[in-house]
Amino acid sequence: MSTANQAPPRAGRREWLGLGLLVLPSLLLFMMLTILFLAIPHISASLRPDGTQMLWIVDIYGFLMAGFLVAMGTLGDRVGRRKLLALGSAVFAVVSVVAAYTSDPSMMIFWRAVLGVAAAAVMPATLGLIFSMFLDPKQRGVAIGAWAAGISVGVALGPLLSGLLLEVFTWRATFLVAVPVMALVAIAAPFVLPEHKDVNAGKLDVLSVGLLLATLLPLIYGVKALAKDDSLVEALGAIVVGVAFGVWFVLRQLRIDAPLLDVRLFANRTVSGALSVYILAALAMGGMYLMFTQYLQLVAELSPLQTGLAILPAALVLVGVSMTTPILARKVRPGLIIAGGLAIQVVGYLMLTQVESTAGLPLLIAGFIVLYPAVNPAMALTTGLVVGSVPPEKAGAASGLSTTANDLGLSLGVALIGSIGVAVYRGGVELPGGLSTEDAAAARDSLDGALAVASRASGDLGGQLLDTARAAFTSGLNTGALIAAVIAAVGAVLAVTQLRHVPPTSGADWGSETSESTEEATKS
Repeated sequence: MSTANQAPPRAGRREWLGLGLLVLPSLLLFMMLTILFLAIPHISASLRPDGTQMLWIVDIYGFLMAGFLVAMGTLGDRVGRRKLLALGSAVFAVVSVVAAYTSDPSMMIFWRAVLGVAAAAVMPATLGLIFSMFLDPKQRGVAIGAWAAGISVGVALGPLLSGLLLEVFTWRATFLVAVPVMALVAIAAPFVLPEHKDVNAGKLDVLSVGLLLATLLPLIYGVKALAKDDSLVEALGAIVVGVAFGVWFVLRQLRIDAPLLDVRLFANRTVSGALSVYILAALAMGGMYLMFTQYLQLVAELSPLQTGLAILPAALVLVGVSMTTPILARKVRPGLIIAGGLAIQVVGYLMLTQVESTAGLPLLIAGFIVLYPAVNPAMALTTGLVVGSVPPEKAGAASGLSTTANDLGLSLGVALIGSIGVAVYRGGVELPGGLSTEDAAAARDSLDGALAVASRASGDLGGQLLDTARAAFTSGLNTGALIAAVIAAVGAVLAVTQLRHVPPTSGADWGSETSESTEEATKS
């Protein structure tokens, strides 16, 4: 009885210093997902890729990062998380330099792919090490909150940093900015971070790694293709292929002795409930974040630097939320906090449904300040629930699964809400007379196309086209925000119903319920 009630050891100065080192790559690697958004025109002018190559330059990093997260998390559990973190950081630093001075678009795609694999090696190790370093529930909650805030702030600060760099340097600086950070992580990791691995781990099943990649990559490609209005047959075909390989992957995990991913974890209602809420929160945010940045640049006509500064207030509020969430979770059940955050997001999304094309910028920024920080409880607390539901030696694989859910949710959000926004734009744009057939088709296709046509139109024609195109885009944003509000509301309900049994983090039994149910699921 005394053993059960014995308090876990508390982290000291070295662990908190190590946390600071772990937050750095988490922030930077997700910042790299968005830092190229504003640099795309500059890269296009310099490397002159065709349209397909430009899409792959932007997307391949996130594709391979998501595809390798679980595999790399499992590999870190076997060979050592600190070792994989240091190696992945070193590779990322070196390849960032190479990519920055690449002049061939095909090679840029290759080096961005290598960066995605290196990022996948680093991310699960960061969260896995947090779970092995912070055993006290209160301290662990603060640590996970800081880690989750780093990711969210990274996504938000990508455009701001990109805008600053592009004002002073060339697009190559958006790659070089990663070098000192990742070099510091690679050098300092052996001195401030403990090593941790599963001493009883079996041999890594290479076939399972291949099957997981064959599952995730077609799925992510398929949902992104839907958002880009590519061939419906191609997009759905990719999704079907991914699902088919996913079934094969699951069947193999159930048969082998040392699975890459213990799929029996999904029988645990805490794990399945937390992942479902996590995906819904990311889904709603993913589509609206893209439309938000497009509005700032294409409708409000903000410069790259001004766009980044418009995002900054929400990022600062998010830091405050990340500090209070783990403290609140000590007294209040995590399911209720997550549901409350999603409910606040609903309010923010509803504010965005009222944005107008001519004078909507203040309301848009206010709505984003409300909704963006409110995603932190869903990210931080569901991540803790998922990784806390597995034995410590499996934390790397579980953290990879959690981060994959985030990436998949963001991709689904861009596909679903982005596609609906495009459809509303095309259905609502009323083109003025006097446009050529080619110009009319370009203007009807997207707001970018309409702006390009308007820039070379004569007389009042350009102004008329701009007004109707921006109004149609804003209508699409309003519709997308309404759908995001519904998705967030469903996530809030799911959090209350599926996670209500999880006690506050300060409870002595926190994590025991999930661990016990995981053991029962594994035995079954």
